Amino acid sequence: MESSVEIKQPIPELRKVEFLQRAQWLRAAILGANDGLLSTTSLMIGVTAAKDHDQWLVIVSGLAGALAGACSMAVGEFASVSTQRDIEQNATTKKPDSDQADEVSKNVDIIDTSVATPRSPFMKVISSHDHSHAFLEETLPNPYKAAGASAIAFLCGSAFPLMAAIAVSQSTIRVVAIAVVSSVSLAVFGAVGAYLGGSSVRISAVRVLVGGWISMGVTYGLLKPIDKQHEAGRD
Repeated sequence: MESSVEIKQPIPELRKVEFLQRAQWLRAAILGANDGLLSTTSLMIGVTAAKDHDQWLVIVSGLAGALAGACSMAVGEFASVSTQRDIEQNATTKKPDSDQADEVSKNVDIIDTSVATPRSPFMKVISSHDHSHAFLEETLPNPYKAAGASAIAFLCGSAFPLMAAIAVSQSTIRVVAIAVVSSVSLAVFGAVGAYLGGSSVRISAVRVLVGGWISMGVTYGLLKPIDKQHEAGRD
């Protein structure tokens, strides 16, 4: 009499792969948007502090910073994820030593074929040896996807302070508008990143917002004396 034992997988591998694939580009997108927003905002606020009467200079500097930052993020993310992919690929394809191989072989030989039918998910994983390489390829990070997500997200984040700088011509109001728009966007990006990561939304939003304020204040405070020296030299 043949017995049939159903072996259940505790973790659905397909859902795990899909989660890893989504987390891969979501992480890069959130980080890229935050970096683009904060760096472009700080750059334009600093330029406004040093030369506050030239709106076109502020816009061009912000656009140049956005493009340069997007390229930098893409290259950095590509190099980082490529290295991570190589390390994980070498780790997953590394052959076990002879003792481990013998032990696994003995354990597999003990299992009778009548115990697990072809409907068993565990036996399907074992029998699908030809598809194991493709499965590992799906779980490995994709450097092209991460680089593209970082660059696009950086540009999207940079668009918010750029639109504020284009919309407002008066220098003082322009600085306030850029700071307000960027503050709201930073809080939203921080909250979204925390929600996707499963952490506290409020704490993460406040943390990102305070960090952004510090960056804006430092940039404005350090470059404002340059404008005063320039005005004094003209007099």
